[in-house]
Amino acid sequence: MKYKLKILYEDNHIIVIEKQPGVLSQPDTTGAPNLVDMVKEYLRIKYEKPGEAYVGLVQRLDRPVGGVMVLAKTSKAFIRLQDQMKARTIKKHYLAVSGFAPPKDEDELNHFLLKHESINRTSVYEEPLEGAKDSRLKYKLLGTHEGRYIFDIQLITGRSHQIRSQMAHIGCPLLGDVKYGNNLTKLGYLLALYAYSLSFDHPTLKERMTFLNYPKAKEYWTGLDIFFPKENSEH
Repeated sequence: MKYKLKILYEDNHIIVIEKQPGVLSQPDTTGAPNLVDMVKEYLRIKYEKPGEAYVGLVQRLDRPVGGVMVLAKTSKAFIRLQDQMKARTIKKHYLAVSGFAPPKDEDELNHFLLKHESINRTSVYEEPLEGAKDSRLKYKLLGTHEGRYIFDIQLITGRSHQIRSQMAHIGCPLLGDVKYGNNLTKLGYLLALYAYSLSFDHPTLKERMTFLNYPKAKEYWTGLDIFFPKENSEH
């Protein structure tokens, strides 16, 4: 697979990249292309250094999800960014498209998610359950076009398949997501979920940084780019 990295920002401490849908965030047992190894190879070639470059994976995106990711180039930067993840000061916003109208135009969802590792699927519960994790997100309907509804989603917690499962639970499964009960999927179309905004404090400069990037206005996104936020808003 030929893959060209789209670098949004780079310095001696971090590198911010757009992950393409279908690419793994990190290596797994399949040996499929993954972002960590791609960045290591990019750094090896760029700096002409022997051996393996250090790359710290601060966050993950599900394989079918594209969007903005930050990776650390030093262990110090990695630890400081991880601390921000634990403190939930790294803000992540997603764009998502469903074929169904939401019960409310804007809401905060609070559920308990239980991951079934054997089938790689997450179940959603209204009440606490042993093994289930507290999961929160905020969504806001941005607009609608030709029977498609586009949302800005702020992820408060970061659980496996969280947005996909929670949105399906309220009757808004995402387009392209067969796993969570959407029968409006078109063959060959990508999952309509994209991490468009990432905000964090630079690990050494301590400055607040925000990076925005958007999905291509095709497939499920066709005609919806007029609703893409030009800056992320806390909702």
